Amino acid sequence: MKIVVAYKWAANPQDAEVRPDGTVDLSRAKAAVSEYDPVAFELARRLADATGGEVVGLTVGDRSIDTPLARKAALSRGLDRLVMVADDALAGADGTRLAAVLAAAVTAIGDVGLVLTGDSSVDVAQGQVSMTLAGRLGWLALGAVSSVAPAEGGLVVERDLPTGMTTLLLTGPAVLAATSDAAVPRVPGMKDILGAAKKPVEVLALADLAVEPAGVALSTLGTSRPAEPTRGAVLFDGDAATAATELVGALRLAGVL
Repeated sequence: MKIVVAYKWAANPQDAEVRPDGTVDLSRAKAAVSEYDPVAFELARRLADATGGEVVGLTVGDRSIDTPLARKAALSRGLDRLVMVADDALAGADGTRLAAVLAAAVTAIGDVGLVLTGDSSVDVAQGQVSMTLAGRLGWLALGAVSSVAPAEGGLVVERDLPTGMTTLLLTGPAVLAATSDAAVPRVPGMKDILGAAKKPVEVLALADLAVEPAGVALSTLGTSRPAEPTRGAVLFDGDAATAATELVGALRLAGVL
C-alpha cells in the first residue's frame, strides 16, 4: 500500500508578537511541521511497516517550504520519500486552493491507497483541507480518526466521536484526519536526521499539475484584539436590605450611578 501523509510547513502562532494595536507580527515565528501532523506521520509509518507499504510525504506552499531544514524535518519522521509543490503562487493560498493542489499531486504520485493528515493546521486551524481534498479526489473522508490498522480485505478504522468510539471497516481509498492523541509521535534521533538527507525528494511544478486557476482570493484586511469580557459581580444572597446595599455599591463602582 502507498500511503501519503499530507502535512503543512507553517509558522507557529505561539511565536507571534501581538502589537498593542491588535496587529499580529509573524516575522519572528519559526516555521516547522505543523503541530498536529506528526501524529499522521506516526500512524502512516506503523501501517506501512505492518503491510509492507511505502510512506510518501506531501506538502504544498510557497518556496519557503523547500529548504534543507524543512526537508529533513519531514523526512526524519519515518517517510520513505518526499514530494513537494513549492511555488510562490501559493503564498497565502486558502484551504480550498491548497486542497486542490494536494489532490492534483496525489493523482500525480499515482497508485495511492490512503491519505493521512492531522486534524488541522497549527496556523489556520480550520480543519477543512482533508475533507476538501477527499472531495477533490472523489474519495471517502473521515475525521476524528484515533486508530487505523490492517485487516483482511481493508483497514479497521476507529473514530473517537462525542457519541462514543466507532469501529469501521474501510475497503477503498480514503482521506483520514487523525486526532491529536491518536499516537505518540516518535522524536527523530541523530540517525534519523542524518538518514533524511539520503532520502529521495521530488519537486512537482505547479504548472504541470491539473489544477484550475485560482478563483476567489482572500486577504486579511486587519486584526484586532477581542472585546474585553463583561465583568460581573456576585451579590450577597442574604437578606434583601444587605443585597440592595451591595447592589447600589456595585452600580456605583461600575459608573452606572
